[in-house]
Amino acid sequence: MRDQQHTRTYYERQLRELKDRLLIMSSQAESMISDSIRSFVDRRPTLAAEVIERDDEMDRLEMEIDNLCYEILALEQPVACDLRFIATALKIVKDLERIGDIAVNIAERVLELIQEPEWKRPIDLQIMADAAQKILKESLDAFVNSDAELAEKIVLKDKLVDAMYEQTFRKALSYMLEDPRSISRALKLIFIAKHLERVGDHAANIAEMVVFLVRGQDIRHRTHLAG
Repeated sequence: MRDQQHTRTYYERQLRELKDRLLIMSSQAESMISDSIRSFVDRRPTLAAEVIERDDEMDRLEMEIDNLCYEILALEQPVACDLRFIATALKIVKDLERIGDIAVNIAERVLELIQEPEWKRPIDLQIMADAAQKILKESLDAFVNSDAELAEKIVLKDKLVDAMYEQTFRKALSYMLEDPRSISRALKLIFIAKHLERVGDHAANIAEMVVFLVRGQDIRHRTHLAG
């Protein structure tokens, strides 16, 4: 009886540790995106460089979480909601790692842009950045609070970020056609906008996995299938 109780306690401790590490990685991903955008808006190369350096920590956390998930699966053979949680963790951790990579990509473009004259044309990436960061935060809140209703709303909000990217792309393209000297800077801004659009995609992925975690429903591609 004592052995069973000890085994159960160890299993519960492993699950808590898994959730804690996911929360740490979530916070890190959110912070990296926020700082990469701040480095762009404020033209701060030191902050951009800090974001790039933090990528190693994200990679380490991804490996630790993966290893912990596989250890629990192999030794504890979880079922029902615990199994869904681990399956969700294995999916979400990949999205979080990619969000960290996106932050690094934005920071690298910022370091390049700072070497050029400040862009005076009206391409307001701040609005798109705010929208992408908002749905990322909401997707992580939905995960922390197991809020499937919020998660479903996030999947729909991702389309707004997609529309913002299309608008930014068209505006930057028109500037390049008007003035070939603007091509280099405009392309870098398009790359940053595309990275922000990908943040929205990963936030939507996380939200879809929250619905799976809470309800056991796989809503991926549901819109496409319905159409």
